[in-house]
Amino acid sequence: MNKASFLGLLFTFCLINSEIKSQPVSNNNQPNFVLIFIDDMGYGDAGCYGATGYTTPNIDKLAAAGMRFTNFYSAQPVCSASRAALLTGCYPNRIGISGALFPNAKVGINPAETTIAEMLKQKGYATAIFGKWHLGDAKEFLPLQHGFDEYCGLPYSNDMWPMDDLGKPAGKEFRRYGLPPLPLIEGNEPLEYITNLESQDKLTTLYTEKAVSFINRNAQKPFFLYLPHTMGHVPLGVSDKFRGKSEYGKYGDVMMEIDWSVGEIVKALKANNLLENTVIIFTSDNGPWMNYGDHAGSNGGMREGKGTNWEGGQRVPFIVAWLGKIPAGTICNRLGCNIDVLPSFAEIAGTKLPENKIDGVSLAELWKGNVEAKPRTELWYYYGKNNLNGVRKDNWKLVLPHAWDGYDTIPGNGGDGGPRVRVKTVKPELYNLMRDPGEQFNVASYNPEKVAELMKVAEKARAELGDLNVGIEKGTGTREVGKLNK
Repeated sequence: MNKASFLGLLFTFCLINSEIKSQPVSNNNQPNFVLIFIDDMGYGDAGCYGATGYTTPNIDKLAAAGMRFTNFYSAQPVCSASRAALLTGCYPNRIGISGALFPNAKVGINPAETTIAEMLKQKGYATAIFGKWHLGDAKEFLPLQHGFDEYCGLPYSNDMWPMDDLGKPAGKEFRRYGLPPLPLIEGNEPLEYITNLESQDKLTTLYTEKAVSFINRNAQKPFFLYLPHTMGHVPLGVSDKFRGKSEYGKYGDVMMEIDWSVGEIVKALKANNLLENTVIIFTSDNGPWMNYGDHAGSNGGMREGKGTNWEGGQRVPFIVAWLGKIPAGTICNRLGCNIDVLPSFAEIAGTKLPENKIDGVSLAELWKGNVEAKPRTELWYYYGKNNLNGVRKDNWKLVLPHAWDGYDTIPGNGGDGGPRVRVKTVKPELYNLMRDPGEQFNVASYNPEKVAELMKVAEKARAELGDLNVGIEKGTGTREVGKLNK
C-alpha cells in the first residue's frame, strides 16, 4: 500500500470513528418506563376508542404501534384511591386509602408501602413525577419521600381551592369554601400558587416540558417517568395553542392538548434513540365526571361515570407500546387493572416485588402477544371507605346491593356542575359483559349458578379486605394508612 492510500484509509477510519462517537451511545441496558395518567378521561375520549368532535392522532399512533386494551379498569373510580392502586399494585382499601384526600389531610401513603418508583430505584433507575400526586400533601407523604428524584405538580385535585366551579371566590354555601390556596409544588416546597382559572391553562404544557427535559437529561441511564396530568379534571385549563380548536368544546380542546403532550414525549424518546427501549403506557384514573356536562368526557356508552362502580366509572382506556417487543396494532380483550402495572414493570425490569402482599398480576405475557395468557380472571369493585359493590369473574359481573350517586338527570353546563341523584340496588344483579357492556339487562334469574359462583368471589374479597355494606370494617389482609407523626 502506498503512502497516499494509507493516509486515505486512515482519514476514512477517523471519519467513521468520529461519526460513531457523535451518535448518542446509551449505557442504558434496562428498559425505560413512561406512564401517562390522565384525570377523569372516559373510556370513549380517544379517537381509537371512538371519540368524535376532535382528533387524537398521537394517542392513536401509540395504539397502532402497540396494544389497546378493551377490558381494562382503574381499581377504584376516584382520584386518590386509583393513584394509590397504580403506584403500589394494591387495592387501595388494602392500604387504607379511600376517596379523594383533601388539603391538610392527616393521612397519606404509608412509608411501609413500596411504590413503582421505589421498586425501580433498586435497579438504579432515575425517577420523576410531573403532575398530580394526591396521596397526601404533608411533606412526609410527597413524592420525594416515596422514591421519586424529581417532582413538579399539584399535590391534589385542581378544584381543591377556595374558588367555585366558575373560578369565583367560594361563598360559605359552596363545598370548597375555606380551603387553602392551590400550590404548584417543586420538590417539597411551593413554587407558586394557582389563584385563578387562567393560571391553570399552563399546566399541561408545563408538565410536558418538564417531562421532555427529564428524558433528555437521563437518556444514558434507565428511567421511570410518571406523568399524571391534572387535566381533564374540572376546572378545565388549556393553552392558547388549543383553545377553541375542537368541535366538542373546551373538553375537546383539553384532550387535543393532552394528545399533543403524548406526541412530544414520543418525539423526545425518538430523538434520544430510546423508542426501542421504552415501555409507554397511556391510561386514565377513572371514568368521566358526567354531571359537568360539556366540561366532561364520554363513558363510551358504558353505564354511569366517575364515583360509581358501574362500567362507566371504572373501565378506562389503556394503551401500552414497546417498539419491537409488543406486537403493533393489537387489541387485547383480556381483563386488566391498574394494580397490574407494578408487577408487569417488575417482571420486565427484573426487580423484586414488594415484600408486602400486593393484588396485581403481571400482564407482561399479554404485552408480548401471548393471546392464550389469562393472568387476571377476577376484579373486586370497591368504593367509599371500604364498600364491596360488585365482583367480576371472566365476562360475568355481579353487582351487590349498594347505593350510589347517579347521573340520570340534566347535567351542568359551561363548567358549572349539575346535580346527581341517589340510587340503590336492593338485590344482587348479574350482567354478562360480553353481550351487555352497558349493563342494561339483569340476567340473575336466568343464571342462578353464576350468581352463586360470583358470590363465592365476593365472600373471598370480604374475608381478605372487608365490606362495610355487610358490617365488616376490615379483612384479614388490610394494612394501616400512613398517618402524620405530629
